Amino acid sequence: MSKNSLEGIRSYPGPAGGWGALRAVAKAVRAEMGASTNTRALLSMNQPEGFDCPGCAWPDPKHTSSFEFCENGAKAVTWEATQKRVDPDFFARHPVSELWTWSDYALEEAGRLTHPLRYDPATDHFVPIEWEEAFERTGAVLRAIDDPNEVEFYTSGRASNEAAFLYQLFAREFGTNNFPDCSNMCHEATSVGLPKSIGVGKGTVTLEDFEETDAVFSFGHNPGTNHPRMLGVLREVSRRGVPIIAINPMRERGLERFQDPQAPVEMATLGATPISSAYHMVKVGGDLALVKGIIKALLAADAADVGAGGRGLIDRAFIQQHTTGFEALCADIEQVDWATICALSGLAQGVIESIAKVYWTAERAIICYGMGITQHRHGTQTVQQLANLLLLRGNFGRAGAGICPVRGHSNVQGDRTVGITEIPKEPFLARLDRAFGIISPRAHGHNAVEAIEAMRDGRSRAFIGLGGNLAVAISDPQTTFAAFRKLDLNVQIVTKLNRTCLLTAKESLILPCLGRTEIDVQASGLQAITVEDSMSVVHASRGMLQPVSDTLLSEPAIVAGLAKASLPTTVVAWDDLVTDYDRIRDKIEEVFPDFFDFNERVRVKGGFRLRVGASQRQWDTPDGLAHFLVADIPLGLEREGHPFLLTTIRSHDQYNTTIYGLNDRYRGITGRRDVIFLNGEDLNDLGLEHGDLVDVVAGDRILAGQTAVAHMISRGSVAAYYPEANCLVPLENHDRASGTPAYKSIPVMIRRAV
Repeated sequence: MSKNSLEGIRSYPGPAGGWGALRAVAKAVRAEMGASTNTRALLSMNQPEGFDCPGCAWPDPKHTSSFEFCENGAKAVTWEATQKRVDPDFFARHPVSELWTWSDYALEEAGRLTHPLRYDPATDHFVPIEWEEAFERTGAVLRAIDDPNEVEFYTSGRASNEAAFLYQLFAREFGTNNFPDCSNMCHEATSVGLPKSIGVGKGTVTLEDFEETDAVFSFGHNPGTNHPRMLGVLREVSRRGVPIIAINPMRERGLERFQDPQAPVEMATLGATPISSAYHMVKVGGDLALVKGIIKALLAADAADVGAGGRGLIDRAFIQQHTTGFEALCADIEQVDWATICALSGLAQGVIESIAKVYWTAERAIICYGMGITQHRHGTQTVQQLANLLLLRGNFGRAGAGICPVRGHSNVQGDRTVGITEIPKEPFLARLDRAFGIISPRAHGHNAVEAIEAMRDGRSRAFIGLGGNLAVAISDPQTTFAAFRKLDLNVQIVTKLNRTCLLTAKESLILPCLGRTEIDVQASGLQAITVEDSMSVVHASRGMLQPVSDTLLSEPAIVAGLAKASLPTTVVAWDDLVTDYDRIRDKIEEVFPDFFDFNERVRVKGGFRLRVGASQRQWDTPDGLAHFLVADIPLGLEREGHPFLLTTIRSHDQYNTTIYGLNDRYRGITGRRDVIFLNGEDLNDLGLEHGDLVDVVAGDRILAGQTAVAHMISRGSVAAYYPEANCLVPLENHDRASGTPAYKSIPVMIRRAV
C-alpha cells in the first residue's frame, strides 16, 4: 500500500526548521493567543531580561539574536499563555468521571487553571476552595501520618531553583528524602553513571566548545523535535566542514538537513544545510555493543600504529596522569568478539571501524547523547562506556572536547543541583541543617519507580507533585493508576489539568501556580527566578505577562504555605523567604558553595557557569582520578516469541507528556498518533503491509489497533509514541543502577490486529 494513500500518513520532503517551522509557530499563536498582546512574549524568551523557555534546557548563546526560540519553544509558550481557561464553571459542567474519558491532549488543551480546587466525592466534581483551606487540608493529612517516609514529594524539572530548594527543605524538615523526580525517568543514568567515571553527573562542554571541535558524535537523540535550537549549533559545525556522526535507530530529519529560519538566503532559496556527514542506524538497544566496538577498533588501530613505530592513537600521558582502570578496560574489550558486537548493534565491523577512524582522526571530539542512550536497563553502563571512549584520547578538560548529555526540561538539572535527590550526601545535609537549624533524615528515599511501588504496596499514603504529570510519564500505567487511587492524599501543583489530577485519593487537591511567562510579585516587589541549563549555566528568568488569574500563587509561595500548614513547629522563616527571592538565593549560597555571590552573579547578563570539575581535569571522585569502567554487553534483550525491540518516541507536536497537537511533521504523520514504525523488510517478513492494523504484544500487555508504517528504522526495531506505549513497560523493567524505566528497549512481537 502506498504511504500516501493512508489517511494522515504522507512523506515529508522538506528539511527540519524552515518554512514548515514558521507556519507551525504562526498556527500555534493564532490557535492559543489569537490577537492577544501576549504574542510579544515570544520576543522576550531566552533573552537576558526575559524569561527562560519552559521547554528544553539547551543553553542560550552569549550573543542573542532578535529571536531566540524554536518551534517547540513557541508551542510551549503559547500552550502556557493560552486564552483558554479552566475555571470553577468548567468543573461544574464536567464531573471527574467524564473528564477521565477525555484524551490527555484534550485535558491540557482545555486551558489554564484559575482557582485552587478540591475533589468532592459526593458530587464527583472538583469545587473551588480558598488557599488557606487547601493548605490546612493538606497539612491535616500530613500531620496525621506517623512515618514521614509514607509521603512522596515529586518534582518536575520545570520548577525553578528557588521553588525546588524550598521544596526539598520542606520535605527534609518533614522528615523524608522521598524525592521521585522527572530526572528518574530521563537522565538519571547520567546523574548516577558519570560521577563514577569523571566525578560529576553533568555535561562538561559549553556552546563555545562546538566552535572548536573537530568531530561531533550524536547518539540516541532527535534534536529536530526535542531540542531544535541545537540545530543552529550543529549547522555551524557542519558549515565548518566538521564531521557529525549520527547514530540513531531511526532516520530523523533534524539529523539529516536543516533550514535555519534566521538565515535569509537559505529561506529565500529554499536551501538547507546537511547536518550529519554519516548516519548509522544502530539497532534499538545496541548502543552499548556499538560503543564497545568503537573502543575495540580504536585499541586495535592504536596497537597497529605503535607496532609500526608510531606514537599510537590514544593519549597515554593523559591516561597515566588522570585515570585508573585502563588495563581492566583493555582486558574487557579484548574478550568481546566482533560477531557479538555486530549482531547486537546491527552494524557491520567495517562500519564501526569507520566511526572509530573519524574519532581517532579528530584532535578534539564531542559526544552528545539523549534518552536513546539512558532509557534502557543498561543505560548507566552505556553512559560510562561513552565516557571511556572520551577518556582514551583525553577528550575532557580541553577546548572543543567533552561529553554533552542533552537534557529535556528547562531546569531538570538545576533541581538536582539545589537538593532534589533521594540519595543525598552527608556534606550537603550537614550544611542544610546548619543553615536552617533542622535535622535532616539520612536514610535514602524513593525514586520514581520506588515511589509507585510503595504506593502500590500501601507503604506510601500521600503524594505531592510540584508540577509534571507523573502517572502518565512513568511506566506501567496499569499499576500506577491503581496505586494513586489508594492514597490518602493527592496534591497537584500545576498550571493545567492533566490525568494525574484526576486520580482521586481520599483527599485530592489541585493548586494552580504561576507559569514561567507570568509576572511574579511578592511583598518586596517584582521577583525573578533562576534556572540551570544543560551546560551548567545559571541565569535569571523574569515573567512579563499578567497572570491568567488573580487567584494564582507562585510555586515558592505554595510550597511555603504547605510547609507552614504541615509543620506546626517549623523553625524555618517561610514567609520571610517568600517575601524576597533574594533571601532564598542567599540560603542556596549558604548550603551550596558553588553558588558563591549568587545574587550578584545572577544579575550579570547571561548569568554564570557552575563549577564542573571534569572541565578542568579535576576529578571529584574518591581517589581524585577518572575511572575506566567495564560493562558486559547485554545479551538476549529480545525474549522468546518477542523478536523485536520497541523504542518509545516523542512526536514533533509534543514535549514529554504534553501533546501540543496530533501531528508529527517530519515523520509525515498528521492528525493521529495510533501508528507504529517498522522497517519495510521486517513488515514483509511478517506477511504484513504498510497500512495494516497490528497489535503490539509484550507478554500479557497489548497496545492494540496500531497502523503499521514502513519507515527508515533499523531491522528488528520498532517505534511507537510515548506515553501511549508505556502500557508495554512493566514497573520492574528498569535500569537497576539508576532506576530509569526501560522505555526504549521493550521486547515485543507484532501480529495482525485481532
